[in-house]
Amino acid sequence: MKIRIIGTAYPYRGGLAAFNERLAHEYARQGHDIVIYTFTHQYPNFLFPGKSQYSDAEAPNDLKIIRKVHSYNPLNWLKVGREIAEEKPDVVIFAYWMSFMAPCMGTIARKIHDNRHTKIIALVHNMIPHEPNLSDKIFPRYFVKQTDGFIALSESVIKDIDKYDKRNCPKAFSSHPIYDHYGNKLPRETALQLLNLDPQFRYVLFFGFIRDYKGLDLLISAFADEKIKHLGLKLLVAGEFYTSETPFLAQIQKLKLEDNIILRTDYIPNNEVNRYFSAADIVVQPYKTATQSGVTQIAFHFCTPMIVTNVGGLPEIVPDGKIGYITQPDAHQIAIAIDKFFTNNKHDEFEHNISEEKKKYAWSRFTQKIDEIVEMITIDKNSNAQN
Repeated sequence: MKIRIIGTAYPYRGGLAAFNERLAHEYARQGHDIVIYTFTHQYPNFLFPGKSQYSDAEAPNDLKIIRKVHSYNPLNWLKVGREIAEEKPDVVIFAYWMSFMAPCMGTIARKIHDNRHTKIIALVHNMIPHEPNLSDKIFPRYFVKQTDGFIALSESVIKDIDKYDKRNCPKAFSSHPIYDHYGNKLPRETALQLLNLDPQFRYVLFFGFIRDYKGLDLLISAFADEKIKHLGLKLLVAGEFYTSETPFLAQIQKLKLEDNIILRTDYIPNNEVNRYFSAADIVVQPYKTATQSGVTQIAFHFCTPMIVTNVGGLPEIVPDGKIGYITQPDAHQIAIAIDKFFTNNKHDEFEHNISEEKKKYAWSRFTQKIDEIVEMITIDKNSNAQN
């Protein structure tokens, strides 16, 4: 098929760009004609919470990525929509993650539909953001109206889509595939040496952009719990602050945890990700709200055990007591789970189980789900044409 993806990709950085590029690689591997259309302007600067939107890495030389979409220029939306419509792709996948993108993506989709050939699929990471505002009640509905079908990465997102979709379009849930493009797992000693970490300690990893809903404050409080003070652990925080760092630094100081917490709060480039997951004994995602998380799928790739909270789609992919633990988003409960993991020496058992469990999350399974949605759309359109 001729497939186009519209969403963030190189030169932009982050998990969503990585997802779209990895999906495109899978389609290319299968022999499809695949192009990613990404942004010339992704966010106005005042909407971007980090230090930079752009990657310092080399451009992927085996993907066709066209920078053409201006997210806040309506004339551009019409132009891009017309150009893609003229290509007559079989499928266009909009990688949707926030309401700000709904007018842009919705208008491009509407123009593509003018060719009466292309099927529009919304690949929805979040239908309703973790930190919603008034626009989330208005803009998503417009985008949803322009699509023919949906694929989401968690059941909770399917339910959110249903709040906006009154046409009962085809939908499918398929768990986030594994992020397997960050290199191989390193020997623990090598990873610790590269990160300049002391091998006499065990390491609990918090990884990814730091935002309020991700619950780093809960994990910091857990490290002050008497249950884990005696375990000889260090909390390794790896990721850029996308919110004010001041409350977290004050909390660490107040709890006298300066010697227990290591902050590596610059953006972690792709070629260093394997160091953190190879050094860590366990990854903790103490999220207060969630849909799904790419961090979980990085942990799967490196067979690193996990502790996740029972919010959103996180419990759907972490079998409790098999590859990690599921807990309440509560500091004491998180501390109990950390204590249980280290006291019972569960690392090797969980690592072995992950090596089997992760086979469920191949990218080919994800594209197969999209193919099934395309087939359902085709059947629906043929049925409507006959009627």
